Amino acid sequence: MKHDNHDVFRVGIIGTGWIAEKAVITLNGLADFEAYAVGSRTSERAQAFARQWTIPKAYGSYTELIADPDVDLVYIGTPHSHHYDVTCEALRAGKPCLVEKAFMANYAQSADVVRLAHERKVFLAEAIWTRYQPAVSIIRNLIAEGRIGTPRMVTATLGYSMGDKPRIMRPDLCGGALLDLGVYGINFVRMFFPADIVNIESQCVKSATGMDITNAFSFVLADGVLANVQSSASCVGDNIGVIAGTDGNLIVDNINNPQRITVNTHDREFVENIYVPKQITGYEYQFLACRDAIAEGLLEPREMPHAETLFVMQLMDGLRRRWGVCYPMD
Repeated sequence: MKHDNHDVFRVGIIGTGWIAEKAVITLNGLADFEAYAVGSRTSERAQAFARQWTIPKAYGSYTELIADPDVDLVYIGTPHSHHYDVTCEALRAGKPCLVEKAFMANYAQSADVVRLAHERKVFLAEAIWTRYQPAVSIIRNLIAEGRIGTPRMVTATLGYSMGDKPRIMRPDLCGGALLDLGVYGINFVRMFFPADIVNIESQCVKSATGMDITNAFSFVLADGVLANVQSSASCVGDNIGVIAGTDGNLIVDNINNPQRITVNTHDREFVENIYVPKQITGYEYQFLACRDAIAEGLLEPREMPHAETLFVMQLMDGLRRRWGVCYPMD
């Protein structure tokens, strides 16, 4: 493919793990997008990944990918422990960035990176994919229309049985369930109920390595909503979100990638199922949002503003402090 066609939005992918594969599958399914380059810490790994997915450019360092003038967006798909340096490098080079969740290891790193993006006037977004999906506006509209009356309680669970994966068990990889899974539960609450948190209670079970392997926390919000969130990297959760109101409830089948929203009325009587549009992987919406925001000259996506990314990071820092879960970057 010739690269003088500016109608194609070219993405350079940092990392070669499964999340990078999911990004490539998504980009291959999107019109006017291209998985154009991959960067890894070794040339061999980059070339093998590029061959497997027919990506035009393979770079044996992140620096080389960032330096490629044809890359329109750098997608950072490494573990959260490794986001900070490469994101700073890309921003300093003037490259727009889409950074996997959790955005950084902690709030301090996040505030630094956001400040740099604003100083350099370079677009920066957190790839918390659920924020960008059509389910968000569907659910917001159902609440706004009064379909469940006044919301009073929200619950969100996310659990996967992940064994002894290094990225869950190791402090140097920012392990634990919170940054990997709990972040979705927090975002599920914040997307629909952004009121101030007036009180927090929490519990956690730790791994032998000192990481939060299962956790639960409750927020009382200033608008009177009670939010209960739980996440675990050691068991198979129901992964359901429930928004409970005075006149009914909404049940979201999977807070990690909603496909179906069930509306129930007063006595939990079924009203309807609403299905989201057919998707490639569900990642497409964040790439589309980035392209549109960059075209408009924005520094952040409307779907996930920097202030919200920083709020969530600060909240997770506070929970980890309560639990005594520490990373070397803290």
